[in-house]
Amino acid sequence: MSDPAVDLAKRADLLAAWTAHLAQGRRRSDHTVRAYVATAARLIDATQARGWHALALIEAGALRAHLAQRRAQGIGNASAARELSALRAFLTFARSQAGDPTPAPPRLRGPRVKKGLPRPVTPDEAVNLAETVEEDASAPWIGTRDRAVLMLLYGAGLRIAEALSLTGAALPLGETLLVTGKGGKQRMVPILPIVAQAVGDYAKVCPWPITRDGPLFIGARGGPLRQGIVQMAVKRARAALGLPDTATPHALRHSFATHLLGAGADLRSLQELLGHASLSSTQIYTRVDAAVLLEAYRAAHPREKE
Repeated sequence: MSDPAVDLAKRADLLAAWTAHLAQGRRRSDHTVRAYVATAARLIDATQARGWHALALIEAGALRAHLAQRRAQGIGNASAARELSALRAFLTFARSQAGDPTPAPPRLRGPRVKKGLPRPVTPDEAVNLAETVEEDASAPWIGTRDRAVLMLLYGAGLRIAEALSLTGAALPLGETLLVTGKGGKQRMVPILPIVAQAVGDYAKVCPWPITRDGPLFIGARGGPLRQGIVQMAVKRARAALGLPDTATPHALRHSFATHLLGAGADLRSLQELLGHASLSSTQIYTRVDAAVLLEAYRAAHPREKE
């Protein structure tokens, strides 16, 4: 018969290692760390696994039963999809800790998530998307690279082509960045510390030399990173998180604009930040913002529920 005190200590050790990996090794947000650790704790309690080897041996059937229990507790499809993504990440970590040479967790199909109206991703969804892309990458440095690209799209409003056309001369990122957009038009965009940190983290771990005249973002074989690689990574991540098909890399730029507009930015300033040639291109975001408000109105207004 196992000793409850010993079991609790082993459980705490597992969760402490997972927390450190997320917070220090992967630089996850506090919100993501709390959610992922809570998910891991529920799996440990449900399976009574008290070591990395036991967790590494969890099979698809046990994982499916655990998720079914969570569904019975009332979580919806979107929450179940996010939980499955967190469990995959945790079991991948468990396998690496157990010394498994092929750290791949059991593959389960995520729940179908009802497609809603096209909408900008929320700040939490944008961060979760970038972090899931990083977690699911084929190599740690590739995950760090892809997260840096997505942070530039969401945090600075860059087009994906603009981000991938940056050269090593942009390093180290400061408070602003000179970007060359469509038609060779240049603009200055502000860079948030979290965005500069993400790009700096990538530059430190990239195994290929980053030269002043060469591409900042480099592919797995040493050539320039292609848009399709980033788009495919986002496609996998949004499926794991239960996000709609509209959650593309370009949607992160749209979300940047919509959130700024909602926070009070004027259209002229937004036009400059986005690099639009005419104000009419920027005015689309007033309609997007109105659509979001209308959706909220319809969900909340009592007459809509009669």
